[in-house]
Amino acid sequence: MNLLEKILAYHSGNKNVMPGQIVDVTIDCRVARDFGGANVVKNVIDNGLLVDDPSKTYFTFDCNPGGSDQKYAANQHYCRQFARENDIKVYDIDSGIGTHLAIDRGLIMPGGTFVSTDSHANIMGSIGAFGQGMGDQDIAAVWANGSAWFKVPKSVKLVFSGKRPEKVTAKDIAINLLSIFGANKLLGYSVEFYGDAIDQLTLDERITISSMGTEMGAIILLFPPSEEVLSDLESRHGNKITPVFADDDAVYDKIINIDISTFKPMVAKPGHPHDDIDIEEVKKVKIDSAFIGSCTNGRMEDLESAAQILKGKKVAPGVVLKIVPSTDEIWQEALDKGLIKIFKEAGALVSNAGCAGCAAGQVGQNGPGEITVSTGNRNFSGKQGKGFVYLASPSVVAASAVAGFITTSDDLPLMPAVFEKSGKQQIKSTKDKQDSKRPTTVEGKVWLIEKDDIDTDMIFHNRYLTITDIREMGQYTFDNLAGYEDFARKAKPEDIVVTGKNFGAGSSRQQAVDCFKSLGVSCILAESFGAIYERNAINAAFPILTCHPDVIDEINLSSGDILKVDFVSGKITNVSKNKSGNIQPFSDVQAEIYKRGGLLG
Repeated sequence: MNLLEKILAYHSGNKNVMPGQIVDVTIDCRVARDFGGANVVKNVIDNGLLVDDPSKTYFTFDCNPGGSDQKYAANQHYCRQFARENDIKVYDIDSGIGTHLAIDRGLIMPGGTFVSTDSHANIMGSIGAFGQGMGDQDIAAVWANGSAWFKVPKSVKLVFSGKRPEKVTAKDIAINLLSIFGANKLLGYSVEFYGDAIDQLTLDERITISSMGTEMGAIILLFPPSEEVLSDLESRHGNKITPVFADDDAVYDKIINIDISTFKPMVAKPGHPHDDIDIEEVKKVKIDSAFIGSCTNGRMEDLESAAQILKGKKVAPGVVLKIVPSTDEIWQEALDKGLIKIFKEAGALVSNAGCAGCAAGQVGQNGPGEITVSTGNRNFSGKQGKGFVYLASPSVVAASAVAGFITTSDDLPLMPAVFEKSGKQQIKSTKDKQDSKRPTTVEGKVWLIEKDDIDTDMIFHNRYLTITDIREMGQYTFDNLAGYEDFARKAKPEDIVVTGKNFGAGSSRQQAVDCFKSLGVSCILAESFGAIYERNAINAAFPILTCHPDVIDEINLSSGDILKVDFVSGKITNVSKNKSGNIQPFSDVQAEIYKRGGLLG
């Protein structure tokens, strides 16, 4: 077996597992954050569930460490009260990013299993462990049962040859891989990394690369731990580690050879992490702000890289540089080593540890039209605010902050760029709708949205994440998807959405499913779905089915047509044009959960 199969087999009590097999997996570490945590608690309480093992169950308050938003503050307090009553450990606002805490404090070990309401829980691949982001119902079920069902994914083996170029950072490796594979070529795969260049990666570098597996559509990016990484982990938490490795004769769906010597410093252009370009082609782009942090680049090595450039220099006039270490321990180490002093003297804002702008709850957000260069993992439209975000390495972000435009540390100007002027605008409005029934056959008007990689921020933006009442969610559906901002106002109960690949990419937010239920949308057909989104929809008893574009062409489907869908047989009929075709029907698991009215039914 390969690495992931061995982990899943051990944790499901099986001698071996095969791709496509559905297994019940025991979860070693079960986490809810301050965003999503209140909904997890609500699901547990409303369904009369008990916490299976409080010693393996945690809250991490990393999205809004300051509780600066009233709804976040209320949710955090709600979770704290539940934690007190049920003996659950809280890593509160003084701690940092939950996934990093789990690694550094030994809550999860190589070969272990981890779930969180964080869609980047697969960052655990950096230490050779299995991690998954989940929606609120999924986490509530894991808290109650101690396990979760998983479909064993196919695996890809990436074998790296050649020498890594000196100026190519771990972030550059991630962006180069996004340039190669895009957002969906690794969709649904577990991906393992091998080669001399990989063996030499530090723990911090592996965390950077693993954290962007979600942006590639992968289930997880897995690194077999090196001796250096194992020693690093043991020195952090003191636990003895017995790592898990793939068998020498492990089977992979694909083995892909990659020459890392061809990699170069790159940035991701605003809008999509996979829209990547050689940094030389975007040098001199004027920036308004810069951000160093997130679960991708808030580690000590990242801060040291930035400090080397910022020492003795000043941030360009009018440019805002925000720096957020990933954990409080890293913050303290940066203080002890004099890095915080360097950052402050350069003119940076240094905040307490946490997720920062990615989660919309802390420093790092930008305003309308604002151009930001960021070390984050996502630059979806609206994700980090209303501006435009370029993704880059910490060294590029630091150099750009000093220059006032995108550049590299070896190409700093004698004088920083100066601002001229710019403007701004924005506003939206929507309506509320009602829930729909759940028949096995539905019929409704089609919304044909011919777009791939529609992410969860386009479906249900993160500024609405504190909403827990499903009746309020529908009005915000697609209000961040260009061309469909008025969808919620025009959609009618029983309508059907038909779209492209990787629908629901990105976050683990349950609201991106529930907003359609709120409007009464009867089902969604897509060529493929983001892995977390697919689970959330199935577990919420919301009908989603995969549908190849050839079938859409076969029945000559257009927006506004009346479509009939049979979930059990997979037959779809364009009633308007009297043409029929067949798609993949509900699986047994999906049908059972749908019949029960949801995972917690």
